[in-house]
Amino acid sequence: MIYLDLLLGFLEVGLFSFGGAYAAIPLVRDVVLAHGWMDNEMLSYMIAVSESTPGPIMVNLATYVGSNKGGFLGAVIATTAVMLPAFLIILLIMVIAKNLLKNPYMKAILRGLKPCVIGVILATGAYMIVDNCLRKAGGGVDVVALVITGGLAVIYFGSRKIRKKGMSPIMLICVAAVVGVAVYGI
Repeated sequence: MIYLDLLLGFLEVGLFSFGGAYAAIPLVRDVVLAHGWMDNEMLSYMIAVSESTPGPIMVNLATYVGSNKGGFLGAVIATTAVMLPAFLIILLIMVIAKNLLKNPYMKAILRGLKPCVIGVILATGAYMIVDNCLRKAGGGVDVVALVITGGLAVIYFGSRKIRKKGMSPIMLICVAAVVGVAVYGI
């Protein structure tokens, strides 16, 4: 039964995740929490790990959840289910795209989807910031997490202002990891 649940759950994620992995995080969250595969805290940790490991976030999350719940076969099923819709859609688009992307109605649809995807990504980021900063035991605000988040934002946007180009995401992840170990690990 778990294999069917993994297949259907991650097939849903793969089918309805427009805008890439960041836009799909709320959908992944809904599916994983609805099935009780992880709690919200563990899922937040896995999102962070999936962002910092090579490969697409959705694939990393699907592989981890599938492996955690159904072993190797569960990982294969969840990963295949999350990738299959995009793979088939890309194949279909490649067949008909030559003329379709020139169509003014299709251009209008794609222009209309951009603000929606941007909004979903911003909402996901805001949710993760609030969730991370309010996770202190007893329900209070984790001031340290808030200061670290603000500091990382200052570092990123400050480097854009000074260097005229943004800091590498890899470098920002490394800085965040060092700060996290220094503050929370010691």
